Amino acid sequence: MNKLMQPFMSDNKLPDGPEDPELFQLINWLVRPLEYLEECVEKYGDMFTMRPLGFPPLVFIGHPQGIKDIFSTYAKSFDTGTTDMNAMLHAISGDRSVAVLDGFEHKRERKLLMPPFHGDRLKLYANKICEITDNVTSKCKINKPFIARDVIEEITLKILMHIVFGFSTGEKSKQFISVITDWIDQIDSPVQSSLLFLRFLQVDLGAWSPWGNFVRSKQSVDQLLQAEIEYRRTNKEKLGDDIFSLLLEATYEDGQTMSDDQVKHELMSLLYAGYETTATALAWAFYWLEQYPRVKRKLLQEIDSLGKNPDPIEISQLPYLTAVCQETLRIYPTLPFAFGRTAKQDMEIMGRLFKAGTTFYPSIYSVHHQEDLYPNSKQFRPERFLERQYTPYEFIPFGGGPRICVGYALAMLEMKLVIASIVSKYNLKIADDQPVKPERHFSSIAPSNGVPLVLTGFR
Repeated sequence: MNKLMQPFMSDNKLPDGPEDPELFQLINWLVRPLEYLEECVEKYGDMFTMRPLGFPPLVFIGHPQGIKDIFSTYAKSFDTGTTDMNAMLHAISGDRSVAVLDGFEHKRERKLLMPPFHGDRLKLYANKICEITDNVTSKCKINKPFIARDVIEEITLKILMHIVFGFSTGEKSKQFISVITDWIDQIDSPVQSSLLFLRFLQVDLGAWSPWGNFVRSKQSVDQLLQAEIEYRRTNKEKLGDDIFSLLLEATYEDGQTMSDDQVKHELMSLLYAGYETTATALAWAFYWLEQYPRVKRKLLQEIDSLGKNPDPIEISQLPYLTAVCQETLRIYPTLPFAFGRTAKQDMEIMGRLFKAGTTFYPSIYSVHHQEDLYPNSKQFRPERFLERQYTPYEFIPFGGGPRICVGYALAMLEMKLVIASIVSKYNLKIADDQPVKPERHFSSIAPSNGVPLVLTGFR
C-alpha cells in the first residue's frame, strides 16, 4: 500500500499518477472525488500526481510524514493564494480574503481575525447557538419527514447572522438571509459549482447564463455588505459585539483599519465556510448517529449525566461528544484536501526532491483512511479518539500549519452544541432506506440526499 519509501530521487521526476486523458481526470475529480482518490492511492501509493485538464500537475500527499513536511518543516516555503485551484476562491471571496493571501499579508490578516473565534468570545456564542437550534427544531412535526441538511442549514445560517452580523430577527436579517442563501446555493450546487473548475465556461452572457447568474448573485452580496459597511461606519453607535463590528473597529499594528474590500472579502469567506461546511458536517453526524444506535445511546448517557439544563460550555467539554464530532470529520472531512501549496524553493519531501514551482495538495481524506492509523477506517467508531491521541499530521479536518482554519474552534463548538441540543430532546430515525452517498458540493463532500429524518417523539 505505502509506496512512499523510495530511494532519494535527484531528477525531480514527479511521482507516478493516473495516465488517463486530462479531461477524464478532471471529470473524475469533479464527479467522484473520493472514489478517484481511493483508486489512485490503491494503485500509486500515498503520493501521486494528478493532471486534471486546465491545471498544472498536482502532487497529492496522504501520508503523515509528508503532511508534516508541508505543514511544519517547509511551512514558510510555499505560496498558496497563487495556486490554480486556490485561485478559484477568488471567484467566491475576492482577492483580499485571508484564504488567498500569502506571506506577511496572510500573517497580518490572520492575527486580526483570530480574537473573535477563540477564548472568551466562544462563551458568548454558546447560549445563542443552543437557543437558535431549539427555535428552529421546534418547528419540526412528529412523524413528518424532513431533510436534516435543510434544517441544519437554517440553524447554521441563523447562527451566522447572529455571530457575524448581530442580527437575530427583523427585516434586515431576512434580507441578508435571502441574498446570502441565493449566493451560497449556487456555490453549493454540484452542477453550478463545476463552473469554478471549468474556466472556459466562465463567460458572462447576461443574467440568464449560468456564469452571469453566478456573477450577479455575488454582486448582490457585495452590494448588501457595502451598504451595511457604510451604514455602520457612519453610525458608530450601531457597532456591537458581532464579528462584522469587530472587523470594522480592528486596527493593524500600524494603526490602520481594514479597507471596505478587505472587510467584504473576509465576510464572504466566513459566510461560505461557516454555513455550508458546518451544515454538511452536522448532516453527516446525524446520519451516523442513526446508523449506529450503540453510539447514540452512549452519547445520550453522557449528556444525561450532566443533569437538567447543563451549561453549554460544560456540554462542549464532554469527551464522547467530542469524539463523535471528530469521527464524523474523519470519515468524510468536509474538505477532502487542504489548501494547495506551491513550493517557492527546492525541497525534499518523503525522500523525494521537488523543484520550486511544484504544487502539493495534502490529502485529508487519504490520511484519515490510513488503515494503520484508523483500523476499519470506513466504520464509524468514536472510541478510537478516546483510545489514542492523534498528531496534527494524522487528524487534519481543518488543515494545518499556519493555514489551519481560523474558525475551527467555533465550528467544533457549534457542532457539539447543535448535536447535543437535538439528540437530548428528540427521538429521530432515518426516514427511508435509500443509500446515502458522498457527493461533491464545490469544495465539500456532502450526503447526496441531505439525510432524510423523521421525528418520532420527545425524550
